[in-house]
Amino acid sequence: MVRQSEFPYLADWIAILLRWVMLITATLVLALSTGATWPFIFLLALGAGWNLASSSLAINNRRLVFHRPINVLIDFLISIGMFLASGSESGPLFWIGLLALLSGAIYYEWRGSLGVALALSLLQGGAFYTRTGGTLVLESFLPLGRTLAFNLLTGGLLGALSTRLIGAVRKRYQAQLALRREAERKAQQRERRRIQTFYDMVETLGGTLNHQVVLDAALDLSLAALSEEADIQPLVSLVLVFREEGLVIGTARGLPPADQGVILRAREGVLAEILQRGEPQILTQLGQDPELNRLVALQNCRSAYCLPLVRGMQIFGAMLFAHPDPDFFTPDRCELLEIIGHQVTIALQNARLFQQLEEERQRLIETTEEAHKKLARDLHDGPTQSISAIAMRLSILRKRLESGATNGQVTEELKQIEALARRTTEEIRHMLFTLRPLILESEGLIPALQVMCEKMWALYQQKVTLDADPDVVKRLDPNRQTVIFYIIEEAVNNARKHAEASEIRVRIRFLPREQEIAFVEVADNGKGFDPKEVETNYEHRGSLGMVNLRERTELLNGLLYIDSAPGKGTRVYIVIPLTDSAAERLHRGLIGTRERA
Repeated sequence: MVRQSEFPYLADWIAILLRWVMLITATLVLALSTGATWPFIFLLALGAGWNLASSSLAINNRRLVFHRPINVLIDFLISIGMFLASGSESGPLFWIGLLALLSGAIYYEWRGSLGVALALSLLQGGAFYTRTGGTLVLESFLPLGRTLAFNLLTGGLLGALSTRLIGAVRKRYQAQLALRREAERKAQQRERRRIQTFYDMVETLGGTLNHQVVLDAALDLSLAALSEEADIQPLVSLVLVFREEGLVIGTARGLPPADQGVILRAREGVLAEILQRGEPQILTQLGQDPELNRLVALQNCRSAYCLPLVRGMQIFGAMLFAHPDPDFFTPDRCELLEIIGHQVTIALQNARLFQQLEEERQRLIETTEEAHKKLARDLHDGPTQSISAIAMRLSILRKRLESGATNGQVTEELKQIEALARRTTEEIRHMLFTLRPLILESEGLIPALQVMCEKMWALYQQKVTLDADPDVVKRLDPNRQTVIFYIIEEAVNNARKHAEASEIRVRIRFLPREQEIAFVEVADNGKGFDPKEVETNYEHRGSLGMVNLRERTELLNGLLYIDSAPGKGTRVYIVIPLTDSAAERLHRGLIGTRERA
């Protein structure tokens, strides 16, 4: 069985190195003296093979079970074998027991070296005794004494040295382990702080819908995350956001007042590139960038990391970090900033959606208020005046009856009152129709528009003609049909009240050669007006007719055009995409709507 460690076994590497030294030295000594024999070659090959196997295990930080005693035993057996094969105590390798002594000293320190020395001495003495038959001759005993003395003295010396050496190695090894554990502890602390930073970031960015709070939190969290790894004191950071005039500085850190009002057009340089490609980029030549070189704070910076704040088709701006160190933006730091930039983009998208919802809510409030005012005006100008006239005529009729009026006079007055009451009823029905045209829900857009044209003539003697393609209407869902009805009704009422036109034309068609885009037109031959002048003075007007048209057109994801001039009539036309691909082409300007309509 084999066990593995995370760290290398230093004792094994020392033993392997010394074993190679001993095997090579023994080979050279024997080759220079008497020459190598087959038993010696076999033992040499066995030692070399074992050392190769030990090297393979050491390379992979592995050890056998009972690894230390096995090493000592094998080295002991090889030492004895080579001792006997070379001529015993009288041969050139009388010192070969050093191989086993070194192994014992390395693995068991002084106990091992002395134990191996005693075992070697006993075994070598026993071999001498067996060979001589127990006869002790001084001349033959001197080599044995030399060998035994070498074993014991070397064993004691190696034991003392190995105790100090292995102790120092073990101490150094423990110190390395302590340093590694400390490094791991600090790395874990940094990772926990980084995770906490990300948690705070998600909580902060997800918990606010304020645009400026998101921008400030983006930089604060980025700097907090970077400060866990390095000194960021000279770091310059800023968030650029789009306004009508271009990219402006939404918030910044380390930026002088002279840079606060700088406007960047993002038409060239790294800003234009990252916004077009939607990918971050490291910049090392800031002074050569045609736009960023305008920022004084970047003059001393030698590297910058630019991140686009882009999500889908929406571009919110960019984040920029710059530092004097050209190697500051490592892959890890760039990855960290990219993650933060992604979260900031989502937060900005949520903030914008919330802002749009707030604006939409305000528009709904204004639209509802305008509807109430319109209803009040219509009631005041229509049914209220008619009912007042009926009451006045009834009062006149009562006085005539009291004064003895003839039957003919009374009958004539009753006829006028009846006609006025019928007209008032029609006006009220028309108002109810415009508030909620039930025929639109039951029969669709074209019948509802036909009824509207008939009521315009019946009530106001206003001629309204309708030209609607049924195939276009079939492509419109009920919600779109409702919005289109109110757009047409608003445009027709505006023309009736202000244009003094003899005829109003309503047309619904496909754009030529475009079966995915519908076209709605309301045109009159009235006196016309200047659209720019009307829009400029809208805050002083009581009506929101053009605003209603524009907002309802936006609900259809369409485009509104108003073509008019004094004395030339008015043409209101709306282009409505019927599919998502058509909407994209329309808003990207790939369709010439005004000319083709």
